[in-house]
Amino acid sequence: MCYSAQIKADYLRFVRTFGARLDLQEFIRIYWEREQGQATKIPKAVDAFFSEPQSDDEQRIKAMIDRFNQVQSSKLEKELFVQRKRLADAERALQVKATKAAAESKRIATDKIEAAMRRLDDLRRTESKPRDARIFPGHYAPVLIEQDGQRVVKPMRYQCRPAGQPAMYDRKYPGTYNARRDNLEGFWKQLFGYSHGIMVANAFYENVSAARLEGHTLAKGEKDANVVLEFKPNPPIDMLVACLWSRWQGKDEPDLLSFAAITDEPPPEIAAAGHDRCIIPIQWAQVDAWLSPDTGELAAQYAILDARERPYYEHQLAA
Repeated sequence: MCYSAQIKADYLRFVRTFGARLDLQEFIRIYWEREQGQATKIPKAVDAFFSEPQSDDEQRIKAMIDRFNQVQSSKLEKELFVQRKRLADAERALQVKATKAAAESKRIATDKIEAAMRRLDDLRRTESKPRDARIFPGHYAPVLIEQDGQRVVKPMRYQCRPAGQPAMYDRKYPGTYNARRDNLEGFWKQLFGYSHGIMVANAFYENVSAARLEGHTLAKGEKDANVVLEFKPNPPIDMLVACLWSRWQGKDEPDLLSFAAITDEPPPEIAAAGHDRCIIPIQWAQVDAWLSPDTGELAAQYAILDARERPYYEHQLAA
């Protein structure tokens, strides 16, 4: 399954390539929810959509991003003050007597200082880095859909909660960030043929067994290790990842837009690397047919998935 992906979060690219518009009201809503303290995870690459606001709504979003970053910076600066004091106290204690407790306190404080500094650097930098566009389950990503005959980009959570299900569905089915092709008319029948979307990505990441990756047979009692691989098409392409999505509504709770990427059996090079699933990048010529499915012709939707792009995926250890 697609554990995480590197999204293409370029507003102008969506507009030029797909003739799409951003649903700014949906973006305002998720940024407002984050500012109110909800655990809304938005990648830095999506924030970059609004780095040069062109409208009042975009300016409003930019202001919310700036306020949120300032609050986070203040929290991290307070954490640095606390941990630096803890480090100094531990070092003074160690000068008097070397104890396990003081050594452990020094180690923890040092680790927390380094982590806080990394997060502060990330908040403050303006140049983009590839990791800014990486999403994990629970993160928000821009998803292209069709609404009232128009292509629209909406922010959606990468873990689908279908309409009508209870909120605890997320905990009961934590793997719903992916939709297996062989279960589209089973578990996903509510959405397949009805609510289709596209996530644009240029890489994806998977957890694999180190032993399988190395072709190593574990000896009795030997423990395996997990490694994360980055898979990228060679030559590079922007993959139009086939997705299903839903708008969930609950009593006294905010609406939730969420999606899942459709996965299938892997090509040989991914299987050889030790993973058993792969996302499905559809052909550019099939965008319209995928985004506006005929609910009575599921065979046509399967045909789009089967006629997918079939790049060669190179892999390397994820940074």
